[in-house]
Amino acid sequence: MSDAQLISRFDALLADLDGVVYRGPHAIPGAVEALQRLDGIGVGLGYVTNNASRTPAQVAAHLRELGAPAEDHQVVSSSQAGADLLASLLSPGSAVLITGSPALAHEVELVGLKPVHSAEENPVAVVQGFNPAIGWKDLAEASFVLADGEVLWVATNTDMTLPQTRGTAPGNGSLVAVVAAATGRQPLVAGKPEAPLFHAAAKRLSSDRPLVVGDRLDTDILGGNRAGFATVAVLTGIDTLETMLAARTEERPRYIIRDLAGLYEAYPDIDNDGGTFRCGNATATVAGDAIRIAGRKDDLDSWRAACAAWWAARPDADVPTAPELEWLDQ
Repeated sequence: MSDAQLISRFDALLADLDGVVYRGPHAIPGAVEALQRLDGIGVGLGYVTNNASRTPAQVAAHLRELGAPAEDHQVVSSSQAGADLLASLLSPGSAVLITGSPALAHEVELVGLKPVHSAEENPVAVVQGFNPAIGWKDLAEASFVLADGEVLWVATNTDMTLPQTRGTAPGNGSLVAVVAAATGRQPLVAGKPEAPLFHAAAKRLSSDRPLVVGDRLDTDILGGNRAGFATVAVLTGIDTLETMLAARTEERPRYIIRDLAGLYEAYPDIDNDGGTFRCGNATATVAGDAIRIAGRKDDLDSWRAACAAWWAARPDADVPTAPELEWLDQ
């Protein structure tokens, strides 16, 4: 086992927010303290979020209220990515229907485009981002505009769910799916899991060895992997140990920790001895469609060994594939 802290292998942390740093308006226990420690060990910090309901400045202000270190430039959002994508495809001054928040409209305006809110203003594009105040009329207006097949449609992200204090709620992807069902169309996606958002965050920090941390395999981990960065999944948000074990190849994290405090723990080596994978005191072996695990269910090393064994046996998984688990007495 390496004695060095996991985070010591990297020069920056690119952190998701919802489900990693906070859930709803409240910080996840221990998250703020973990983020505060980064500066003392010389590790940069950036926040990469798919939530387009607030401006980066508003997000940074919320983080500071929670006690987390955050300057406005440290926040890279999917609303910025969506605006940049629109600007690359449209002429300056083009009218864009905003199906989302005032923060999204602000980003669209910053890149030289004209935010509008009605089909009567002849928009040539629709941009859709999360807004908790969005309603049927907003989704209907987008559908009316998109009936013209020439109109461009950009979604800031397609997260189907959003972790909240009271539980899991519909995310922007669920709202996008409503418009897709009504129009038969699919949008271009600007934010995670596309790589440019992560590259932009790393560039702001002048980082060569960033670590991407997230709670979602289909956005945070997939996007970090596509960007060519190391990824670590936490268990404080959407995905679970079971979904990580069953993950598609593209969505498999390099590391698994319980929460951000795990960044400051030594990460155990995983050894393969003739098909038996050992992590700490736990071992895992694949037998057909099952994994035999010698270890405690509440020991993260058991799951790390199981993931290593199953992923080695299924290196090219295009769909989630869940094995049977056989827990052996030690």
